[in-house]
Amino acid sequence: MELWDAYDKDFQKIAGKTLVRGELIPQGLYHLVCDIIVRHADGAYLLMQRDPRKPWGGMWEATAGGSALAGETPLECAARELREETGIVATDLTQVGTVIDPEIQRAIYVEFLCVTNWDKEAVTLQEGETVDFRWVSREELLGIGELALKYDAFVVTDEVYEHMVYAPRRHICMASLPGMFDHTITCNSLSKTYSITGWRL
Repeated sequence: MELWDAYDKDFQKIAGKTLVRGELIPQGLYHLVCDIIVRHADGAYLLMQRDPRKPWGGMWEATAGGSALAGETPLECAARELREETGIVATDLTQVGTVIDPEIQRAIYVEFLCVTNWDKEAVTLQEGETVDFRWVSREELLGIGELALKYDAFVVTDEVYEHMVYAPRRHICMASLPGMFDHTITCNSLSKTYSITGWRL
């Protein structure tokens, strides 16, 4: 049985209240989830492929992460999840954002960036969670658009966190690339950026 701490909407832990993984989370309560984006010191980003048996199985994501166990801080959760899913022992974890999902997952997501010089070939997979990994450069990520144009395909992008970017880096919308406006389906949300979760805009 996996136990979670319960939080209120202000990210305050509720003393004496414990949640159980797999059980319905009561209205007004939240559990803590940590996500980590991994960037190598040489600028490459780590993509992990989800186990086909999991929701969204087979998809690639630029993150490791999961729910915090009872008693864990966000930083402790992020370090553990990163180690379990990739084998990477974090020496530089920076919190870059916090997002609340009050309806579907009833979770508070704490986002971290990990900059590391970890041996790229030493990444490990977690049974039941991930089945493959790949390091990609910024140029390779942008090259997805070139493939879409070549094969007259569409790119579906999730850009909910487009404003959580810190100088000197900047977000690049796939639809803004040459020829990609008619080949991109962009998913976005006002609720995350402007803290108006629950609104249908």
